[in-house]
Amino acid sequence: MKTYDVKVHPSAANLPREQQLAWHIAEFAANCGPLDADVIEMIACRIVDNASVGLAAINRAPVAAARAMALAHPRKGGATVYGLGSGVRVDAEWAAWANATAVRELDFHDTFLAADYSHPGDAISPLIAVAQQMGIDGSALARGIAVTYEVHVALVKAISLHKYKKDHVAHLAPATTAAIGAMLGLPTEVIFQAVNQAVHLSFSTRQSRKGEISSWKAYVPGFSGKLAIECIDRAMRGEAAPSPIYEGEESVLAWMLGGKNEAYKVSLPAPGESPRGIMETYTKAHSAEYQAQALIDLAIDLSGQIGDLSKVKDILLETSHHTHNVIGTGANDPQKMDPEASRETLDHSIMYILAVALEDRKWHHVDSYTRERARTPSTVALWHKIRTVEEPSWTVRYLDPDPDKRAFGGKIIVTLEDGRVITGERGVADAHPNGNHPWTWPDYAGKFETLTKGELADADRKAFLEAAKGFAGLAAGKLDVLIPALPQGSVNPSKPTGQGIFDHGL
Repeated sequence: MKTYDVKVHPSAANLPREQQLAWHIAEFAANCGPLDADVIEMIACRIVDNASVGLAAINRAPVAAARAMALAHPRKGGATVYGLGSGVRVDAEWAAWANATAVRELDFHDTFLAADYSHPGDAISPLIAVAQQMGIDGSALARGIAVTYEVHVALVKAISLHKYKKDHVAHLAPATTAAIGAMLGLPTEVIFQAVNQAVHLSFSTRQSRKGEISSWKAYVPGFSGKLAIECIDRAMRGEAAPSPIYEGEESVLAWMLGGKNEAYKVSLPAPGESPRGIMETYTKAHSAEYQAQALIDLAIDLSGQIGDLSKVKDILLETSHHTHNVIGTGANDPQKMDPEASRETLDHSIMYILAVALEDRKWHHVDSYTRERARTPSTVALWHKIRTVEEPSWTVRYLDPDPDKRAFGGKIIVTLEDGRVITGERGVADAHPNGNHPWTWPDYAGKFETLTKGELADADRKAFLEAAKGFAGLAAGKLDVLIPALPQGSVNPSKPTGQGIFDHGL
């Protein structure tokens, strides 16, 4: 690994491009080393993970709306859309938009947490879309996916966006852009210009994850993927972009983040070094914000010890700064305590999540979020007895540079009306690589089978899983199998929420 110092430089310094972070990202992407076997296997797991949750969300309103927008941009020889099969093809950037929205909708796929938050698997749909349209084979796709994870993990470790209330799309977009360049075998110069443009255009505020959270949370990866494709396309045509985009006097570091007095250290593989960043990431067994995963597992275990939940006087969660301030009472969002709040808000409320997990002793991606479930009087009563505090030791564990020591959970302290106190703590989710049941291929395959049961025939599920497991060996033009089709009639009409501008004139 090579570590680069990144800080703001005055324009008069005329910082050479070879010393800019965007160049370092591009240089690694253009010279990615060979992939290790366990990395390829984990990529296959994440392709399955994305398909699982994308198909499970196929008929939800945000996904249907994104699909309708994509279908307004048909392209012979383009890319496919989840559920529709290879007979329906659209422009790659619009397939990225629709498919990434489907994957993100249920908040149910992979994550990486460090100085910032991220969902590196958000880049997989755009990469597959480009690979389909460009006739790329499975080995090139594997290289691109490995690169996106590596760049994304490096940026998330080094640069906190949340500290300055910027959304994590600002790391997702350049990681996706660099990966497309790597997959297409583009030179450093082209990838560099595309990364500059992607960073320039991808900064936005965290209001998308604050207060009454809307469906835009699901669309962010589709927006990012669409942007990345357009950035690469423009750079391939010889066009340049703003630079130094990170280090410039009026750059994102100078005005979007910490300013001229803040410096960062970003570590990336040296040219020719094999990327392994994906091995530090982890997926979700439960459809909720990742920082709730270990706490759902813990709540299910504690529920049996508590007994009659109506006798609970108070529940205190001691946890990290991030968990307390993003999904806990430290966020100071009254919406997180509101039974009428959106699903997107509820899956970012650890108070709601703990109440339901304690009552139901399970978690379900649909049933745990219904309006009726949120309005249940006993749930509301328990929900409003739950509060969170930051415990500094959990913050230290959350940010530990050693992946074997990082922890994203907390300690639950339940006080009953008779004075008894029941406690428990969980550092990582059961499914985490360091958890009680680290997920491997059979678990990802099981997730796919569970979420597509009743939608896909056994033979179709088996065929997809076999193709996904061997994806790196797929020939050019054979990647359609990675975006599964559902039986005719399983996908709702494409315009369930009214017509938009794109529908007119078709």
